[in-house]
Amino acid sequence: MNWKEVFEKDQEIVLGTTFNEEPNLNVVLSVGFFDEKLLIADCQMNTTLKNLKSNNKICVYAKKNNTYLRLKGTVEIFNSGKYFEKCKEVCDGYNPKNAILISIKEVFDLDNSKKII
Repeated sequence: MNWKEVFEKDQEIVLGTTFNEEPNLNVVLSVGFFDEKLLIADCQMNTTLKNLKSNNKICVYAKKNNTYLRLKGTVEIFNSGKYFEKCKEVCDGYNPKNAILISIKEVFDLDNSKKII
């Protein structure tokens, strides 16, 4: 399986953030990959968004078909433009407040204890 399939559209993923040394986790659905970056819609985030605005580093966990991956990267937050419009297009029943675009710095296979990227 290609590692990107683990983070594909509608895949449940866990976001890890921190602010002032206080960790936070949030479960969201992936919007998918755009411009080689992972897109997430902010429909109900409070603490996560606050954390990302003050510290743009993120850790993401996902599992699919017994493949467990950790992704680390940095985020950009958009409340307009093409990424925001894509989030509005795919978020049935929810009103996105922001689009969170993750630039991938590392992908790690947790089962095999090896770095993929």
